[in-house]
Amino acid sequence: MNSWSKLLCVLCVLCGSVAQVFSLDREAFTFTDYNLTLRVEPEQHRLGVRGIITLRNDSQSPQRIVALQISSSLDWKSVKAGNQSVQFVTQPYTSDIDHTGSLSEAIITLPQAVPPKGTIDLAIGYEGVIMRDATRLTRIGTPEEPARNADWDQIDADFTAVRGAGYVAWYPMATESANLSEGNDLAEVLQRWKSREAESQMHLEFESTQKSTILFSGHRDGFVVTPDPGIVKIGVFSILRLGLNVPTFALADYKKLDVDGGVHSLPGKEALAGSYADLLRNLDPLPEAHGGENLQVAELPDSGAAPFLSDNLLLMPFRPLTTEDRLTLVYALARQKTASPRPWISEGLAHYAQAFDIDQQRGRKAALDYLNAHGTPLVESEKQASPSASMSKDSEDAAASRSLINTSDEIYLQAKAMWVFWMLHDMIGPSFGLAIFSYQPSEDKDPSYMPRLIASHTQRDLEWFFDDWVYRDRGLPDFKVASAFSRSTLTKSYMVAVTVENLGTAGAEVPVIVKFAGGEVSKRLEVRAKTQATIRVETPAPAQEIQVNDGSVPESNLANNTFKVEPPQQ
Repeated sequence: MNSWSKLLCVLCVLCGSVAQVFSLDREAFTFTDYNLTLRVEPEQHRLGVRGIITLRNDSQSPQRIVALQISSSLDWKSVKAGNQSVQFVTQPYTSDIDHTGSLSEAIITLPQAVPPKGTIDLAIGYEGVIMRDATRLTRIGTPEEPARNADWDQIDADFTAVRGAGYVAWYPMATESANLSEGNDLAEVLQRWKSREAESQMHLEFESTQKSTILFSGHRDGFVVTPDPGIVKIGVFSILRLGLNVPTFALADYKKLDVDGGVHSLPGKEALAGSYADLLRNLDPLPEAHGGENLQVAELPDSGAAPFLSDNLLLMPFRPLTTEDRLTLVYALARQKTASPRPWISEGLAHYAQAFDIDQQRGRKAALDYLNAHGTPLVESEKQASPSASMSKDSEDAAASRSLINTSDEIYLQAKAMWVFWMLHDMIGPSFGLAIFSYQPSEDKDPSYMPRLIASHTQRDLEWFFDDWVYRDRGLPDFKVASAFSRSTLTKSYMVAVTVENLGTAGAEVPVIVKFAGGEVSKRLEVRAKTQATIRVETPAPAQEIQVNDGSVPESNLANNTFKVEPPQQ
């Protein structure tokens, strides 16, 4: 075969591969297992990876084309199926799932199609640099400093920390393009990826050219190495249930303080780190919950860097302690203590723990102020969703897709789940702690596990509450005092009959506060969606004003919550 014939064959292969890209299903395969060796060269900002990945075809049809994506700052070197090299072409692929705003995508033609539920092992190799890069944020108008404070991932001689999917694609993945400028697009793409990877696992062997401590999410202690020149093996790490946490590693000349779990400071910051260690010793969010003793807290060098938690590894800047720093530690400890496979539970309890800590430190009003400050995104989100009061199949499907158990909107999930647990705490009192104490993540096999657990510790039927707030997105309540009648009694007290109407599409138990000269009396009343309920309240003096809701229940409208009471009937 002459040179022209060879060139023609190559062009035919490339054209065939490119043509198949247009019909490529990038989310057909689930990455079920990673067995990788990572070589980190901090002085050169370099990362080199070799290893084997296992992919399973979760589509409904045989697949012969596979997409593998890594950060655009990394380059593909080899792909093999068994001992056989496979054909692949690489192309840039715009996606904000990586901090550079782009991916290096390898389109691979397999020797034969993989049937549905079939698996294939691929031996892979890639390398490149990971520099600090906030391109995906700055190109949509984020100012440079906030952008760099959010995207601080890098490999550097002084400090290395790299997060995975959603920040840096340092391990192979495959998703459709995600765009930060298109609303919730990035979160939705990430949620689909995490759902597919929910039961996947990763095994890593680290090598480095620099004396350092390496911290890896999910592991109790860091590994310290002293290179004897050349590449030195650091340690082996494993992550199970990959979809629940973002695989994250950090290398630096960390100094560990002698506390449970571990506080790791950068050189010269040991005294400042001591205040964090002291606080951790005294913090006990969700005291009824188990676990949490393995939290690793490691310093980020930039004081403005955004904290980040993955499994038991919390990366945050060390500075004179602020209220915000305390709440970050409360959140991380609470996440560790519950370790739920369900985001609405793990995120909801962690954020509830922050509000509860404020309640314990500064009182209920401060806690309610905190809740309502974080309730604004929830109210706005519910207004945009505008759930219909009808019970048509379409409206029911929409309510289910936006539910806490299905939503991909992290801000919405965190805010609403926090409110759910706060309301449950108010509704069931001490039984709430018993339910949290009894919670076992390994037993949480279906969405009804937590509701059934709570029901087992109470004498109340709360199925309606979970249906409105967890299983479906029914919107928010809208409470209004429909009427209030006061009369004096033979015992020289006063009885007020208060009727509360819920104009909203979700039910809740809400405080009803009767105010009189010199004080007030509060009772709780359950008011389902689109209904009325009446409660009688005895007061020592004539009632002057009725207030429904003290801020402990999120509402779509707070303008109609008060009612002036007419003088009592004799």
